[in-house]
Amino acid sequence: METPLPSLLPVWACLASLVAVPLILLFRRETALREGVTFVAAALKFAFVLAMIPAVSGGHVLTHTFVSGFSGINVPIMFRVDGLGLLFALVASSLWIVTSLYAVGYMRGLNELSQTRFFAYFALSLSATLGVAFAGNLLTLYLCYELLSLSTWPLVTHHQDKAARSGGRTYLAHLLGTSIAFAIPAIIYTYVKSDGDLTFGGEAILAASNLGYLPAVGLLLAFAFGFSKAGLMPFHSWLPGAMVAPTPVSALLHAVAVVKVGVFCVIRVVTDVFGVDLLGQLGSQKPLAWIAAFTILASSLIAMSQDNLKRRLAFSTIGQLSYIILGVCLLNPHAVTGSIMHIAMHAFGKITLFFCAGAIFVATGKKYVSQLDGLGRAMPITFAAFAIGAMSVTGLPPTGGMISKLYLIWGAADAGEIALLCVYLISSILNGVYFFPIVHRAFFRPAPVDAPVTSFHEAPWACVLPLSITAVSSVLLFFFPGLLFQLASLMTHIHP
Repeated sequence: METPLPSLLPVWACLASLVAVPLILLFRRETALREGVTFVAAALKFAFVLAMIPAVSGGHVLTHTFVSGFSGINVPIMFRVDGLGLLFALVASSLWIVTSLYAVGYMRGLNELSQTRFFAYFALSLSATLGVAFAGNLLTLYLCYELLSLSTWPLVTHHQDKAARSGGRTYLAHLLGTSIAFAIPAIIYTYVKSDGDLTFGGEAILAASNLGYLPAVGLLLAFAFGFSKAGLMPFHSWLPGAMVAPTPVSALLHAVAVVKVGVFCVIRVVTDVFGVDLLGQLGSQKPLAWIAAFTILASSLIAMSQDNLKRRLAFSTIGQLSYIILGVCLLNPHAVTGSIMHIAMHAFGKITLFFCAGAIFVATGKKYVSQLDGLGRAMPITFAAFAIGAMSVTGLPPTGGMISKLYLIWGAADAGEIALLCVYLISSILNGVYFFPIVHRAFFRPAPVDAPVTSFHEAPWACVLPLSITAVSSVLLFFFPGLLFQLASLMTHIHP
């Protein structure tokens, strides 16, 4: 039984990056100070999150209430940190540190404009991300969810050219449009059915409700989060469209913040709004499961045809997010555990791949797969890290992605869903088909005679060090997944 424990730690964790925003703006002309503020804020945020581990792993739930209610609505704005929220916060806060270092190398290497604005919105988006992770009820979750959409929009449109503005419009229309159309009616209905209690924890919010319109409401909430930030087809076009942003933004969107927030919210809806028992009775998750299965296969096939490296990675992300949604829709402990753990395992593998794509562009100006022949000999660290990231996303040992995928496959077998189990297996094969030819090109194909690679070398150390750290972390997660499993098991109550 979880024991509530009042604490300011989640507040400090969110404020660490929020307070950094005005300081980043203040030091806009002092590059070293501006970036120093970013690193100090990132380190503090991670330290505050680490400080929550003993209490949460010991069975406590950290809570803090900001506002008890407003405008006649008795719903507080509150934080509540459980195993799921802490796991997501650990991923986001740790990867912000390495992403900030990578961003320094990338933005300086390309002499990008408006770097102060970039770092300011980057920090703001991390506050919103942890706000979602720590949300104690459905209202707080939704408010932080939309704040994240608004704070990442300037990052997507960073270059301010025609392509960036077009990508930004698509991004905002999909994320705000789908969440408003689906989420607000469902939240209002949930508020009425639950007599105004939207709090997470204990019994699911709607567990004791009469069936009525609950199947439709379940689909609305799942679609609100799954169709917008999680990139389920056919509302996925914003995700490859957002590739016009600088690579650190792509890494943030695809591995740490936006898309992971989408699947995180779907897990919250399943476990804390409806509960697996009620959803199993309703059957509302079945349409979502098959949409996710279709998205997994379709996105993998599309990824195989993409020559632009970042777009190939973007379609890969669409499929991997649907792994998580499909797993939680299977409604059994092993599948849900796999979904929760895949949030972390995929994050480290995919951010490695995006870091590598950006490092290749900084060092060589190349962004197409067909241009990478022979580059592995000039950039061995970068392409070795790319190989490790590809192994993790594909689910091969010795990388953490294998562990989460095994739990997802185990969950599909437990559920007796052989067709969905085959979707996981076929997709994993397709992952290898569109990733490993890149590694083969880089290391084993000769460079074009008219474009020798001898003049190229590794990107600046501020780009190479982060991708090396995340690649090594993907391997370490294979050998030391204990903490992640412990946090996931707090939600699913299973043991290895």
